[in-house]
Amino acid sequence: MTCNREAPSVEDAAARWAGSAQFVGVAWAGDDAEFAEFIDRHALTFPQISDPAGEIYDRFEVPIQPALAVVDVDGEVTTFFGAIDGEQIDAALTAASG
Repeated sequence: MTCNREAPSVEDAAARWAGSAQFVGVAWAGDDAEFAEFIDRHALTFPQISDPAGEIYDRFEVPIQPALAVVDVDGEVTTFFGAIDGEQIDAALTAASG
């Protein structure tokens, strides 16, 4: 799941990359009400998954939030830890699609 600071950048990137990249948010901590409030507050339009057991985080070896895992066309994963901005997201997706 994205943090408050980067949520707008991720939402903007999801709109820019629509049809070319699939974005999925993953919540790890908090309860369902906090999860829903975060999605509503940031008007997130891309799919969101609640992962209270941390299975998705384990799968992508993500020990902290925020993090962004980019899976390229060959299935290779590049993970970014900490908040990243729209330019960084665009650069990561451009590299992954090439």
